[in-house]
Amino acid sequence: MIRRIALLLLLGTAVASAAPDANPMKAGVLSPVMAAPALALQGTDGKPLNLERFRGKVVLLAFGFSSCGEVCPITLATLAGARRKLGAGAADVQVVYVTVDPERDDAARMKKFLGSFDPTFVGGVGSRAQIDAAQKGYGISSTKQVYPDGNYTIGHSSSIYMIDRAGGLRAVMPYGHTVDDFVHDLKILLRT
Repeated sequence: MIRRIALLLLLGTAVASAAPDANPMKAGVLSPVMAAPALALQGTDGKPLNLERFRGKVVLLAFGFSSCGEVCPITLATLAGARRKLGAGAADVQVVYVTVDPERDDAARMKKFLGSFDPTFVGGVGSRAQIDAAQKGYGISSTKQVYPDGNYTIGHSSSIYMIDRAGGLRAVMPYGHTVDDFVHDLKILLRT
């Protein structure tokens, strides 16, 4: 499964653009749909974080960290903008954002960070082993880059996983897509 997800990430949007009539989504679509890899983390809302909690909703799952200076804030602002643009339909969309930096990101810090974009976003935190397992399930890579002063940043995979109401991993949206691209694809997923 990890190889299949990694291959899709390498192909990026080429999968989606290769046959526009056969694939109306902007994201790279997995065919056939596969079960989304399980998560076993703690949620920033104080509840255990597993995907079964959100059955009946479309889940946008991404990985990042609260100290991220560029990619993560842009991703979260885009997802928040898509939820706003969906209006009432946003009630059936759940954003889940899993940290790649468990050494700094506890539940309180992630909750504050995510809340600055949208208070409905749920973060995933846990031990290094739990985060590593979540990353492995989705083929996420992350690399810690330490500066001479001891501070660090983390380079990480930045795609957004689109999980349908039944828990199927339906598509992967590469970083850099617009609010309108997410709204387009979410409307399709919300109809299914």
